[in-house]
Amino acid sequence: MRRVNILIAVAIAALSIVLWALVNRPDIETPWPDVIQGFAFSPMRADDNPVEHRLPTPDDIERDLVLLESKTHAVRSYSVEGSLAKIPELAKQHHINVTLGADISGNLTRNTEELQSMITLADQNRQNVVRVLVGNEAILRGDVSLTQMIDYLKLARAELDIPVSTAEPWHIWLKYPELAANVDYLAVHMLPYWEGISIDHAVDYIVEKLDLLKQTYPGKPVVIAEVGWPSHGRTRMDAVASEANEAIFLRRFLQRAEQEHYIYYVMEAFDQPWKSVNEGAVGAYWGVYDVDREPKFEFTAPILRIPQWQTLAFISIVIAAITFALLMLDAVSLTFRGRGFLALVAFFSATAVVWIVYSYTRQYFTVSSIIVGVLMLFSILGVVIVLLIEAHEWAETLWVKDRRRGFKPVPVEATNMPLVSIHVPAFNEPPDMLIETLDALAKLDYPHYEVIVIDNNTKDPTVWQPVAAHCQKLGECFRFFHKDPLAGFKSGALNFALQQTVNEAKIIAVIDSDYIVESDWLRDLVPQFAQEDVAIVQAPQDYRDANENAFKAMTHAEYRGFFYIGMITRNERNAIIQHGTMTMVRRSVLEQSGRWSEWCITEDAELGLRIFELGFKAVYIPKSYGKGLIPDTFLSYKKQRSRWAYGAVQIMKHHARELFTGTSGKLTLGQRYHFIAGWLPWLADGVNLLFNMAALSWSIAMLVAPLTFDPPLIIFSLLPLVLFSFKMAKVVFIYRSAKIVGTAPQTISAVLVGLALSHTIAIATVQGLFTKNKPFMRTPKHEQSAALLRALDACREETLFAIAMWLAAAAIIYTIGTDTTDLLLWVIVLLVQALPYLAALLTSVISAYPGLSSKWVCGGYCSEPDIGRR
Repeated sequence: MRRVNILIAVAIAALSIVLWALVNRPDIETPWPDVIQGFAFSPMRADDNPVEHRLPTPDDIERDLVLLESKTHAVRSYSVEGSLAKIPELAKQHHINVTLGADISGNLTRNTEELQSMITLADQNRQNVVRVLVGNEAILRGDVSLTQMIDYLKLARAELDIPVSTAEPWHIWLKYPELAANVDYLAVHMLPYWEGISIDHAVDYIVEKLDLLKQTYPGKPVVIAEVGWPSHGRTRMDAVASEANEAIFLRRFLQRAEQEHYIYYVMEAFDQPWKSVNEGAVGAYWGVYDVDREPKFEFTAPILRIPQWQTLAFISIVIAAITFALLMLDAVSLTFRGRGFLALVAFFSATAVVWIVYSYTRQYFTVSSIIVGVLMLFSILGVVIVLLIEAHEWAETLWVKDRRRGFKPVPVEATNMPLVSIHVPAFNEPPDMLIETLDALAKLDYPHYEVIVIDNNTKDPTVWQPVAAHCQKLGECFRFFHKDPLAGFKSGALNFALQQTVNEAKIIAVIDSDYIVESDWLRDLVPQFAQEDVAIVQAPQDYRDANENAFKAMTHAEYRGFFYIGMITRNERNAIIQHGTMTMVRRSVLEQSGRWSEWCITEDAELGLRIFELGFKAVYIPKSYGKGLIPDTFLSYKKQRSRWAYGAVQIMKHHARELFTGTSGKLTLGQRYHFIAGWLPWLADGVNLLFNMAALSWSIAMLVAPLTFDPPLIIFSLLPLVLFSFKMAKVVFIYRSAKIVGTAPQTISAVLVGLALSHTIAIATVQGLFTKNKPFMRTPKHEQSAALLRALDACREETLFAIAMWLAAAAIIYTIGTDTTDLLLWVIVLLVQALPYLAALLTSVISAYPGLSSKWVCGGYCSEPDIGRR
């Protein structure tokens, strides 16, 4: 098998390298000219911020001009404040011309001072100040009125004998002809990224708009005051920010600009981290050089999407190989197909993680971006771990050769069969139902057994007295006890029953009060205890009323996923979840382990784990030997699942040291894996609840303060979508391939009901993490079916969440739009995240109509699963 694993890993690694290479095929573009016409020039360093008046020193400016001296004919400045006034003088020393800019803002007094300083500097540096710009997008931002700007322009033109203009995007010039009439040239910003133009059409788009301006204002010179593309930032419609795209765009534009004889200033010489506050993250990444003055891309060589792709491919392959090796630690029964599937998932996951982390680190970090990065990393790791767990179960359910621990009958003579004590705990149960259970026990084909019925805390004598009388009729092997008060809920009742058990009993069996068992239950399964290391023998829970109505048919389909998928795969490593009905346990081991735990509301699963910690084995047979009743309403169904999830967290907390460190050495690695991995998806539901609350809060912030709150990073949208899609695909594929149910509607029902329980599980796991004790919630039997209003009330939280999610999505579509990929994905996330809440609403409403036929789910009869080959 090691050779097969190596071959699979090598093959997938080779495929991974091919994919990395295909994605990073070199783009051959015209080389960057030795000298370009001009750069937009803001000589800010990492700690500078002109908004806060932290400006570079003259020495800093000097070093930048030395760097650009042999690379450009001119620079364009934006302000004459402080040290920035030194730019013309210093540029003159390096034979660089200057388009001198004055910063025009909403501060009119400062505008006058800035304008006058610009005029003075231009006059003092006639040799290299070739034109001036009064303001930068001041009309676009609304900092000044059109009249005020025209007044500033008139003043500058009156004082200077060089060309005067103001810098605005192309559409502003078309919108305000009177502005164009008061300038000597049109200073146009051409930044197709902001308009969502794809990289392949960006240069043609610029040419088209410049031609339009020339046609609109014939004879008016046009200078491209800014032209560029960001190397990092959000995707805007078809415009993708990346270092490769920045290189491609600029090299294409420079070639076209030479052909068209454009005057231009490349936006910009150096990255400006301070701009991320005002323009969003993308504002920091328009430089040809980064903030450390290193070139960000190749000027002449072919352009690669990720220049370091070979290193990243190697890292992803190493991580994937380690992950795959861990998945193969105990996989002797997996077929080639199963191993290949897990290898693909491991390599895909590793590649995605490496790519995402690499992309995120290609930015200037702030406190907030570090916090977001840490959250993102933990989110990615969480999603990948859950995805690998789901994939592992997927493979081990469908693609195995032989079950290592399949059920094997053990021949034992009837005379050697041990005495079995069957315990039936009850609280306020319908007497007719419990009597039916006892009648079935009386028909067991087994020579030595007793039945102990313990009714604890039932107040109404008319409920328990008929059962007591019926036990007397059934004979001396049926004993009835009524205890009120009796602490400990179900586990307290079971411990009481254990005290009443005859000394000769070697095996304790437990069934719920609604179960009708098959007559061969004990005869078939008790012989397994002939193996001295076997302490638990477990048959699946099953239900006899699945055909009663649509709701019960749906829940019946959902139940099967655990008992005929999860339990079978767990049994391979002796790690089943013991459940408190249709179970048997060796009495001596039960007493050795400390009996039933009264602190845990899932005492059955907790006992099973304690028994494993003692080094004993369990036997699981995926065959129904008894059938109970499905909860009648969605509310009761939720209470049952809430108890299971809360109890799971209780167990994980109580046994954390053993599960995570294995200090006793009795739990195998496989057992520890299954107990942690089996409950991790429930914990993930709790995390998902927090995510949904954060998603709603962030969406509201986007609507209230759109300039401050961008849509979440695409990765935060992709993570829940990928995990949701994978889990849904897994359930559907396994249910249909392994024939867990008979019809496609049953599969859809299982998915629907599973989703409907997500919120209940989430609440229970969060409560379990932060509380210690929660009252035991009995699952009612023979309830009156819920009327519609009660059904709606049973899922009011889910309904409110669904409404909130959909309203948030609708509000974003209506007020902000979905023009960008991140916005579109975020809206999809809100809609998808609402699906479990809508599923809860639909399931609860269906439960309110007990007359709705099960044929809509299973075609008339809910058949048994075809599990023979598994």
